[in-house]
Amino acid sequence: MKPKKDVTIYDIAQRLSISSTTVSRALKDHPAINKNTKKKIQEAAKELGYRHNNFASSLRKQTSNTIGILVHELNSNFITSVLAGVEKITTEAGYDLLIAHSSESFEKEAANALNLFHKRVDGLIASLSFDTKNLNHFLPFEEKGIPMIFFDRVEENADSSKVIIDNYKCGYQATEHLIQQGCKKIVLVTANLNRNVYAQRYKGYADALFDNGIKPDKDLVLIKDLSEQCGVEAALQILKMKPMPDGAFITNDFSAAVCMQTLKEYGVRIPEDIAIVGFNNDAISKIVEPKLTTIHYPGMDMGEIAARNLINHLKGISNIKHTQKIVVRSELIIRGSSLKKKK
Repeated sequence: MKPKKDVTIYDIAQRLSISSTTVSRALKDHPAINKNTKKKIQEAAKELGYRHNNFASSLRKQTSNTIGILVHELNSNFITSVLAGVEKITTEAGYDLLIAHSSESFEKEAANALNLFHKRVDGLIASLSFDTKNLNHFLPFEEKGIPMIFFDRVEENADSSKVIIDNYKCGYQATEHLIQQGCKKIVLVTANLNRNVYAQRYKGYADALFDNGIKPDKDLVLIKDLSEQCGVEAALQILKMKPMPDGAFITNDFSAAVCMQTLKEYGVRIPEDIAIVGFNNDAISKIVEPKLTTIHYPGMDMGEIAARNLINHLKGISNIKHTQKIVVRSELIIRGSSLKKKK
């Protein structure tokens, strides 16, 4: 079947015997066009199957009214909440979103960045993959003056605008809490230490141990991918340690929940035998038994802040280059999984 020819404002104007200028203004809800005329034009447009040509409009204005988002994964509660925050702000401002994810691959991240560049996004919000080592693949955006803001996983030493939490402080707080509960052998389950978030959480963990007279032990640092399988593997490794650790800081709630469940299946009591702290404050932290002590990581807030700063830059209200780093609040939420010392 041969596709129908696109309906234009001229077709609507001909149908109603009015000028194309009137049609154009009515479809843009211009106040100079009276309500009855607008209604007739909108009804005719719907009947004829008219579609607004965003592409042509973008070419004329040299803008796409689209924000690109590049994330390292999509199947996490944290990223979902960040995207919800971004969508809330961009929708209010009249921008569409174009989302791509790297699946933790630098090569895919670089390819997606180039694709978003060629899609002519007006701005970019990005969180880096595990193995991204520099921002060279974002140079086309910089050279074209397309604003970028990075969140969560960032290059901390790069001259770029970023929205983060204090990962060092979070790592320190989580570890110190376990020490205050009487833990002396604390295992850390985390991800690639080349990435800023995990490197800083590790540094906080190590410094909290040192400050409390506990010598850090590299054998107690388990580098994983923070997946479901990671939680099982971490539990099995913990069970083989002699003596078994009495505390665990696991930098992902889902992995922590799976680890807890696996340990319980082997008869380990939580928190009596091993106290556990997670990270993110995902919904699962309130469902597992005992409920999981965790670091609250406000993804919604992070998404809103990143999007608002980018939109304000695009509208000329502010300049993100003048805001190099925004640190979003975070906090330790204490629940049953870590309370060896009952109140």
